[in-house]
Amino acid sequence: MSNIQLDKWVHIFLFGMMAVALCWAIYKNNHTRKTNNAIYFIIAGVICLIYGIAMEFVQKNYIPNRSFDTGDIIADAVGSLIGTGFSYYRYIKK
Repeated sequence: MSNIQLDKWVHIFLFGMMAVALCWAIYKNNHTRKTNNAIYFIIAGVICLIYGIAMEFVQKNYIPNRSFDTGDIIADAVGSLIGTGFSYYRYIKK
């Protein structure tokens, strides 16, 4: 597996775990209340994606020897979606 492919898998894993961690915190905070966690889970996933996009722009503009990569943003989006979807089925649809 080339380093580029490995990099994308790392992005997917890390952003998936970040989304799961955020959703878990939301669930633990709200599971005894009658709130709609699904909306909060979606917001958590979007926050993860926005963070990934922002980090690509930070790399492009402020960190020497780093570059902007659209593929990383796509991998971040996939990881955020997988993490949010997993959390939805684990905590809400159980």
